[in-house]
Order: sequence, then structure tokens, then C-alpha cells
Amino acid sequence: MSQDSAAPEAARKLSGRRRREVVAVLLFSGGPIFESSIPLSVFGIDRQDAGVPRYRLLVCAGEDGPLRTTGGLELTAPYGLEAISRAGTVVVPAWRSITSPPPPEALEALRRAHEEGARIVGLCTGAFVLAAAGLLDGRPATTHWMYAPTLAKRYPSVHVDPRELFVDDGDVLTSAGTAAGIDLCLHIVRTDHGTEAAGALARRLVVPPRRSGGQERYLDRSLPEEIGADPLAEVVAWALEHLHEQFDVETLAARAYMSRRTFDRRFRSLTGSAPLQWLITQRVLQAQRLLETSDYSVDEVAGRCGFRSPVALRGHFRRQLGSSPAAYRAAYRARRPQGEAGTAVLDPVVPVQVPAGVRRSPLDPGKPQSDAYAPGRASLPGQRSAP
Repeated sequence: MSQDSAAPEAARKLSGRRRREVVAVLLFSGGPIFESSIPLSVFGIDRQDAGVPRYRLLVCAGEDGPLRTTGGLELTAPYGLEAISRAGTVVVPAWRSITSPPPPEALEALRRAHEEGARIVGLCTGAFVLAAAGLLDGRPATTHWMYAPTLAKRYPSVHVDPRELFVDDGDVLTSAGTAAGIDLCLHIVRTDHGTEAAGALARRLVVPPRRSGGQERYLDRSLPEEIGADPLAEVVAWALEHLHEQFDVETLAARAYMSRRTFDRRFRSLTGSAPLQWLITQRVLQAQRLLETSDYSVDEVAGRCGFRSPVALRGHFRRQLGSSPAAYRAAYRARRPQGEAGTAVLDPVVPVQVPAGVRRSPLDPGKPQSDAYAPGRASLPGQRSAP
């Protein structure tokens, strides 16, 4: 479940040797120091004077030390994997490489902790460790937007949603990158001890107690480089070239000579996103570019980006970027030096990124603009539906 969903079902009963107030943080060599320090700061400092209940922190080495981290620093963890057996919560704050497998002993310790009822948490690239342990199979999860396609492709049974700041699925929780780890840790404190305790901790950390929205406004929507060698690349390139026209996911599936179901599965394995959500996002990105570089009205922008109406554009734009198209344009121009904004764009479509190695087809400048695009609903587990 996402951060805005209803409370997840209760986790399995905690083993008698584990304690709820004990938090184990699993560190590996090569991990970034910022992400690694987040759970240490949240759960390892006594702030009872501020109304924050105390946790007991166990910093555990996930492999033989010393552990080297950002900048060449060396860390020595006071505990090893055996200490995880006492923890009611186990946090993996980061993993050094999304392409290399974690140590088997650490994965086994995580599986055992989960089987015995411990809450397992992966911050940022720590989600790759949880996935390698099999703890995310069939579950919704998130990670840093930049690594979400790789997570989805490497572990196809994981329902990766790169839009969320964090995902709480009961006994397994994951967060997006860097600062989103703070959001998830605050959520854990809120779950354990209530809103007042989480608010008091947030004040000490000088951060918002609860951030609204997700990763949408931070996403770079470029596609994974490897898609350039995939048969779907031509279909993706065609879609990017024809965003101003009326078409839907069924059209893309037909161009790929696939059923809609097969196309959805193949597309998601490549990009980490459902094709409908990807298509809507590309249209919103196109609208962003036109709002920044042209004097078209919002109604004209909607038509030139394939939305069926300005209302559809405004709804999707606000959901993804947190503001209306008009407010976005005004804010963008306010940040630009005087005289640079408002340059008219005469082409019907601004340039978009096409996967490497894919030949671009020329646009037909005489082709009429479409104002019809009616998105349906995404049906993949763990992903929000588009209205």
C-alpha cells in the first residue's frame, strides 16, 4: 500500500525472542553515508525529553568489515548478523550496487527475521536487497525513481511504483531515495507511537512531519538505455513522435503485434511503468515543455499534447506536478530572466527523447491536431489508477 492508503493488515506475530523497540540497521561496504545515517539518527538518539519514545538501536555489519562508505570513510559496526535475531524492525538503508547480488548470509538473516514476524524496511536501493531475499515478491514497492525500471526488470514479480515516496505493505516497507528515507522512518514512528511522537521527532529533525505528493515532480522520464535494442523500441519511438495525435494503449499494442495483456507485461518489464501511466506522463511532459517555451493557451496546449480536453490536462498535470498548468507557467516565467520567456513555438510538437539506436520518422506538419485522448484505468497491482 502507498503512504496514502488505508492501514495494511496486521503483520504476523513477533517471535518471543524479538522486541518491538529494538531496531537493527544492516550496513554494507560501499553504501552511501547519507542514507546509512538516516535510521541511525531517527532510531539511535534518545529524544525522550522531546516526547519521542526511545528505540534500542543495533548497527549490524552485513558482511566482513571494515565497511567503506562515501568518501573512503571506514566504519566498524558493533554487531554482526547474529544481532538481527533480537530485532522487531530490520532496516536496510542502502545497497552499494543495483547490479551485484547481496551476500547470501545477509539475505538468509532477513528471510529468517521476516518469518519470525519482524518488520523489514528497505530505504532507497535497500529495496534491491529485500527483492533479492524474495521479500518483495507479489508486493507493491518503491525505490529511487532512477532505479525503479531496473528493479522492475530484474524482479518482475515485484509491483514497482516509482511515484511513491514510500510504500507500507504491513510487514515490508520501502522508500524512495535519500530524503524519502526520513519520510518512511517518521511514518514508522507515527505507526508505533502516534502522530504527536512523529511530529515531535520531525521538529527535532527540522523536516515536515508528513510530505504530500510523491516522486512525480522529481522524475526524469527518459527510458532505460537497453530499450533501444528491444522490439518495442520502434513502438515507443512512434508514440513519442505522435503524442499530439489521438491514440491509446490498444493502438500501441496493435503496432507491436501483441495482445493488450502481453504488451502491458512486456512494456512494464522494460520501463517499470504501466504503458497507460507512461503515456499520460509523456503527455504531461509535453505540456510542460509547451508551457515553458510557447505562448499557446492552456486549451491549445491540451490539444497539442493529445488530451481530449483542457480539464483532462489540468487533472493529470496537477496530480503529477502539484499545480495547475497556468500556475506552473507563471512560476516558471517568474524564475526566468526578464525577456527570456514567452518565445513562440511554431512546430506542433517539441522535440522528445527517443531511445538510442531508433530511427526517428519525420512529422507531417500538415497533420491535424487531435483533441481526443481518453485515458482508461491502469490495472496493474500496486499502481494507482489514472482517472
